[in-house]
Amino acid sequence: MKNTTILKRLMHRLAAVTLLAMPFPAFAEAAVLEGADTAWILASTALVLFMTLPGLALFYGGLVRAKNVLSVLMQCFAITCVVTLLWVAVGYSIAFGDGGAANAWWGGLDKAFLAGVGFDAVSGTIPESLFAMFQLTFAIITPALIVGGFAERMKFSSMLLFSALWSVLVYAPLCHWVWGGGWLGGMGLLDFAGGTVVHISAGVSALAAALVLGRRKGFPDVPMPPHNLTMTVTGAGMLWVGWFGFNGGSALAADGAAAMAVFVTHISAAAGAFTWMVIEWVRFGRPSALGIVTGMVAGLGTITPASGSVGPLGAMVIGISAGAVCFLATQALKRKLVVDDSLDVFPVHGIGGILGTLAAGVFVAAEFGGAGYAEGMGLGSQLGVQLTGVVATLLWCGVGSFVLLKVIDGLMGLRVTPDQETEGLDVVLHEERGYII
Repeated sequence: MKNTTILKRLMHRLAAVTLLAMPFPAFAEAAVLEGADTAWILASTALVLFMTLPGLALFYGGLVRAKNVLSVLMQCFAITCVVTLLWVAVGYSIAFGDGGAANAWWGGLDKAFLAGVGFDAVSGTIPESLFAMFQLTFAIITPALIVGGFAERMKFSSMLLFSALWSVLVYAPLCHWVWGGGWLGGMGLLDFAGGTVVHISAGVSALAAALVLGRRKGFPDVPMPPHNLTMTVTGAGMLWVGWFGFNGGSALAADGAAAMAVFVTHISAAAGAFTWMVIEWVRFGRPSALGIVTGMVAGLGTITPASGSVGPLGAMVIGISAGAVCFLATQALKRKLVVDDSLDVFPVHGIGGILGTLAAGVFVAAEFGGAGYAEGMGLGSQLGVQLTGVVATLLWCGVGSFVLLKVIDGLMGLRVTPDQETEGLDVVLHEERGYII
């Protein structure tokens, strides 16, 4: 009797183990999804969207003249809407689809209109719908950053068409190259959260826009100071906090990599802001609110590609370098080259993205407290890959943006008339005013 009871227990346990091992979808999904990871990426997604609305909108809105404040806010809102619709339709598929034989270059259209991205679809340890939404927030903020290059002088209709075409034809393929299984990611490019995909692409595209549209009326002889620095500093604070989701969320997990990414992001932002402030203080005899927040953005943009690879020491060096190099680039572009990149997108984001992407290849080394080189990689080979990523992004986005701008200019014109520019885009394009006069 006793032996029979023991035998039955063994048989029951064997049956239970066999049942759990069977490839039922419910068991497989439960084993893949991680609640902590999902919760963290949900929070990060909200933080990154918060960076554009209202963070970047307020940051840019305060930097322009009072007669153009609503136009900038409107552009950020409209870009959020149109990029969302295009991301659902084709953007996500081009960036993260399989792509078939052309997988190194684009993701194809197998996931158009989010085909297959249902309630049960999983990407890594999070729902694929969440992954798609998280990546959408990056696709939104990147063309919104470009607004700073042509602020105060582009037609709203032309801006909308350019942003729509750019997000599909320029951004989505580049995103696939780096993060979607494409050729740059396959080479081992270190771009944790968007040094190439976001910052270099936005920076060089803004530069192309500034060159194609030409200078604002009166630039550089007529002073064009920010109309509301309180608004700008408020937006800057939102960007600083939101960037924790931008970089920390790019780990796609609630783990040590996410924690370190958040930590080094904060260090670099502080170092960049303080460095810019000190340089201004020494050079001009006083520190400025505009300078310290611009240095903060430079530090954030520069650490972005390296945030998942470097430690605190590397972050501090990167932040200090960002504050100094981006300050000098801003002065050179406006004062020596006299290029009217209205809100300094290229010298801050473009140069910062280049600097950070290259610095990631150095400070990833374990000797500097970084994560260490991948197997078969060393300083020379990794820097070669980083440089390839930088050059490819500059060429793809610079040429692509230039062509799009020229085509749109030929079709419908890019720029408002001189009289409209004098009156201000708020009244001319939207029949509204930001302030009651």
